[in-house]
Amino acid sequence: MEIIELKPRVGDDVLRSFDDGLIITDHFVGVPAGRVQPMDYGIILICVSGKAQFEYDGKTVHLNPNDLFLFFARSVMENFMSSPDFNCREMWFSRGEMWDMNMYGKNSLSDLVTLKQSPKVTLTEAEYAKFDVYFQLLCQDLRDYQQEENQSIIHSLFSTVILEVLAVMRQNHTGGLDDGDDNSVKLHGKMLADKFVKMAEQSDGRLRKVDDYAQALNVTPKYLSKLVHRTMGRKPSVIIAFFTLKAIENRLRFTDKTMQQIADELHFSTASSFGKFVRDHTGMTPLEFRKKYQKK
Repeated sequence: MEIIELKPRVGDDVLRSFDDGLIITDHFVGVPAGRVQPMDYGIILICVSGKAQFEYDGKTVHLNPNDLFLFFARSVMENFMSSPDFNCREMWFSRGEMWDMNMYGKNSLSDLVTLKQSPKVTLTEAEYAKFDVYFQLLCQDLRDYQQEENQSIIHSLFSTVILEVLAVMRQNHTGGLDDGDDNSVKLHGKMLADKFVKMAEQSDGRLRKVDDYAQALNVTPKYLSKLVHRTMGRKPSVIIAFFTLKAIENRLRFTDKTMQQIADELHFSTASSFGKFVRDHTGMTPLEFRKKYQKK
């Protein structure tokens, strides 16, 4: 039942930025047995050789050479298996590395909801070669990170890597957003959507009213709904429900907490309202959901 916190390893072949905001290695040494979850880091994995299979938030994932996988913080990996020749490059990045970037162009953090649902993409040879260049540059700069100017270079270079990852995954995601007329999506709309997604993720299922988000962002609920829908193609309530269900699923599958305890923890008024939310969004009662997905 216990979830092990997955942390970046240490060693002479592991390169770290001065604040541990970025940690990279090109030598995979395995995943601890059981259920693992990175709490404070996201991880970019690029398969170099061999094959691997694991469950990621309840879905089976297969990794083959040239596959890029974006492992989000607080997601759960379990039942990891790999071939003897499996190896991948790992780029661990703190949550702040994503949230603090100014990236309100065509690729926005508001895409995170769709990327969380489809976090894998197979790179073309040209894309793989491009990421190989970025990886080598980051390694070189991290070895010289003591120089003050290199800290800014590393941050800027990794910001570019993240943008490249989002661009590749967004382009290959068949359920991606309709680009439409980019001129019609204003800068403040992107910024507002990003702030909203960040708040929804960090609330961990505890904040579920659009009005509360609108008040925190100093806009009207109608204005927030309009800009989020225009930017992301989804209503704010859908985004909120996504993160709420994620929080509920983690507690039902990976803890022994009672329904009342989960309801209290996620600020539902009663266990009945908690049960209704789960039934309305999954078609199952919380107990049915737990029995179906919880591993024995």
